[in-house]
Amino acid sequence: MSIIIRPYTEADVSHMLTIWNDIVEEGMSFPQEEPLTLEGAQSFFAEQSYTGVAEENGEILGLYIVHPNSEGRCGHIANASYGVKAGQRGKRIGEKMVIDSLGIAGSLGFRIMQYNAVVVANKGAIHLYKKLGFTSLGVIPDGFKQKDGNYVDIVPFYIEIDTDRKTM
Repeated sequence: MSIIIRPYTEADVSHMLTIWNDIVEEGMSFPQEEPLTLEGAQSFFAEQSYTGVAEENGEILGLYIVHPNSEGRCGHIANASYGVKAGQRGKRIGEKMVIDSLGIAGSLGFRIMQYNAVVVANKGAIHLYKKLGFTSLGVIPDGFKQKDGNYVDIVPFYIEIDTDRKTM
């Protein structure tokens, strides 16, 4: 069976919580410093404009969220976060979720996808975003505080959303 990307369900939340909290605990890419509780995760994922999961053979391997990056006159710009389960990298799960999220964002009326804080050490994500046609907006020195307290550079990226894009 292949990896499918689909909307999350309540039954997925405990698996999503583990993936999300593992990344938060790692302290290398998500801005959050505190892990979610189950109740917090249920609320957090439900409040997003869209929450999707990557599944293979009934196992949740990844998740993503899409929401507005800002409001009002900038409300047409989306933001997203992606998480892949530990030990599952190299299966192109992240790529599938990014492509799917662009289609979803377009269907929700967003015109641009912007990532505010891609840590420069996240070479896989940077390579993927460039491959998919995202534009780098430069480097923000010391824009991310890692778990160990050290500051590292971040790179914002954006792409105009093709409203004709189809999800995977």
